[in-house]
Amino acid sequence: MRQMPKTVIHVFHDDDHSITTGTRVAQRIQEIAPDHDCGVEVFCFGPAQRRLTDGDASEASATYNRQIDELIAGGVVVGACVNAARADGTEAELVRRGLNLRVARDEFLRFTLEQATVITF
Repeated sequence: MRQMPKTVIHVFHDDDHSITTGTRVAQRIQEIAPDHDCGVEVFCFGPAQRRLTDGDASEASATYNRQIDELIAGGVVVGACVNAARADGTEAELVRRGLNLRVARDEFLRFTLEQATVITF
């Protein structure tokens, strides 16, 4: 059985443009991906993962977190690093929001094994 191709949006950088544009690109790709038998996934890591729970009331953080929640509500798998979440004390909050917490190392290798296209913001 042929595996469905996938685009992974890897949100790493925590500058306002990276977090808001990366998640918006994921939303835009998801709009047409099903028509092309393609999947979309988002993986937040490093500094961008901390912006998921930093309490920053900036417009960019609010947009980023809203878009993350919209992606999850739309059925897109949104992941983050479980080890970082545990170290930051944010594991319960991220799980409550519906993020898929996994070991980042394992996720990056999975992307390779699945031959996914990974775009980093």
